[in-house]
Amino acid sequence: MARHRPKSRFTRFAQTTARASGHPATFMVAVVVIVAWAVTGPLFGFSDTWQLVINTGTTIVTFLMVFLIQNTQNRDTATIQIKLDELIRALEAADNALLDLEELEDLELERIHETYEDLANEARDELRSRQIRGTAGTGTSAPARPGSAQPGTPVPPGGSAEPGGSPA
Repeated sequence: MARHRPKSRFTRFAQTTARASGHPATFMVAVVVIVAWAVTGPLFGFSDTWQLVINTGTTIVTFLMVFLIQNTQNRDTATIQIKLDELIRALEAADNALLDLEELEDLELERIHETYEDLANEARDELRSRQIRGTAGTGTSAPARPGSAQPGTPVPPGGSAEPGGSPA
């Protein structure tokens, strides 16, 4: 089994805090703190200081949690992207041009997305026509459509997956 590099203190702290903050017991602790604060209101005459305590506490916790949550989301997103990239790379029929799409500009992503929407619509139309003919398949093994991009053929931004096709 491969050995993992030791995690930094911040990474361990962020992961532990993220796990703990999502736990039902942590929610109950927060509820108890708020109830205790509300119950002490009459004891302190609902003073400005009494209100300042909860406002300051919640502001500090929220401020710090934003950074911890963002760190956790960044790590999760990066690991998911790496896993998806590996799946695309490993599948022979997959289009390797889809690796690292997250690095493209929004306009390029939208053009590629439109190309795949068109392919999905074509596939749905084909499925409907097969269902009407009574030959609907399982969808696990579809033959390549004539004129469709072959596996590994890059889809140029603004281009079409169809050879000789016009830009989307």
